[in-house]
Amino acid sequence: MANIDARLNAFGDPTRRRILTRLRKQPMPVSSIAKGFRISRPAISQHLKVLKDAGLVVDHAEGTRRVYQLNPAAFASLREYFDEFWDVALQSFARRVESRITTNDDE
Repeated sequence: MANIDARLNAFGDPTRRRILTRLRKQPMPVSSIAKGFRISRPAISQHLKVLKDAGLVVDHAEGTRRVYQLNPAAFASLREYFDEFWDVALQSFARRVESRITTNDDE
């Protein structure tokens, strides 16, 4: 559950969400990620650290650069977490519909 909390907290910042959106297209070094942001490259690196600590991104070395990419396993765990809520909501909806059908059949 701690990983889920860290991942959800990481999503709470709009800059980090924009970084994740950019990384959906392809892996990128910090310099490419930082283009178009109104914050410094070190600030982007700090956001990447939060995302990495939450497990949402992974990085690897390419020469002297660090290249970041999304971590599919982390997003799968988030999907499982949200699917639990979706399943409960669908079950509740089905019960409500069934109770209305039963009520209408009794009339």
